Amino acid sequence: MGYQGPGPGRRLLLLMLLQILTNVEPSHVPRVCGKQGFLSRIVGGKDSRDGEWPWQVSIKLNGEHHCGGSLVTDRWIITASHCFNQLNNPSNFTVLVGALKLSDPGPHSIIASVGRIILNPTYEGDLRTGDIALIQLEQRLPLSRHINPICVPSANINFLPGHTCWVTGWGNIQSKEGRQSSDILQKLEVPIISTNKCNALYHQDSKQPRATREIKEDMICAGFAAGQRDACQGDSGGPLACWMEGSWYLAGVVSWGDGCAQKNRPGVYARVTSYQQWIHSQIPELELIGTNTKNHGSTVNNKNISNSASTSSFSFISFFIATIVLLLLSKQTL
Repeated sequence: MGYQGPGPGRRLLLLMLLQILTNVEPSHVPRVCGKQGFLSRIVGGKDSRDGEWPWQVSIKLNGEHHCGGSLVTDRWIITASHCFNQLNNPSNFTVLVGALKLSDPGPHSIIASVGRIILNPTYEGDLRTGDIALIQLEQRLPLSRHINPICVPSANINFLPGHTCWVTGWGNIQSKEGRQSSDILQKLEVPIISTNKCNALYHQDSKQPRATREIKEDMICAGFAAGQRDACQGDSGGPLACWMEGSWYLAGVVSWGDGCAQKNRPGVYARVTSYQQWIHSQIPELELIGTNTKNHGSTVNNKNISNSASTSSFSFISFFIATIVLLLLSKQTL
């Protein structure tokens, strides 16, 4: 008599065994930092493209754009402390991610609730130091080409004078009275300026005490001595993003300036590398990326890599075992 195959009971048992052995979650491809979805406060800038700066966020106060910020993991944002001078209750804030236009964020955008706001402990409200803050979202974000973190540099990365970077934001786009905020995310290419030169510029024609406009080592300047192009109100907290060896790094956080796009008054940013230890103490899972790192597209969370690798290995082994069991059981029915 010919082979009739396993009976209904054994067939059901085989299916259940295959379900148990092969029912593992699909491998999760780790998301890398500092990669734009599409390769390709601002006065004198130009419109960005959809997905061009996937780490840019809009921090909203009671539903209105208030400050910018940078996504550095799927749950954490770096921004400026002075954005919370008047109010720092998380319930008053939301974060818009994955958007290009504020009036029409689009299908890729998400509005996230704020869980915690952490100001740097050295900040005293006068912009002299410590103008950097962290936001922890209540829930993790699904990463995509439109929502992806920027790399946070380790202390061994230097952004040298003359290196061109980009500042982005939805801030004011006119430099005189009658300024209006931009509905479309703006971008502006700016060169890094040395601390000595920046101090010299700010001391020219200044009527304010030197100490109130001193550029310190935990700050970084970028912009033009001639003015006309700069970050402005509404861009505060947003990124100064620098391209280096295949990835985008968060070099600075929009902090302050003397007016907007004024002559001899370039933009001043909180220098992210100066706050490396504090950032890592608050976000221990964040990997700080250095120039000596072999893979500059390092993942936001190393645990995702190991989990992904182990999941893939387990999936292959389970399939192999299930196949052998199926063959053995089938032979017994012959």
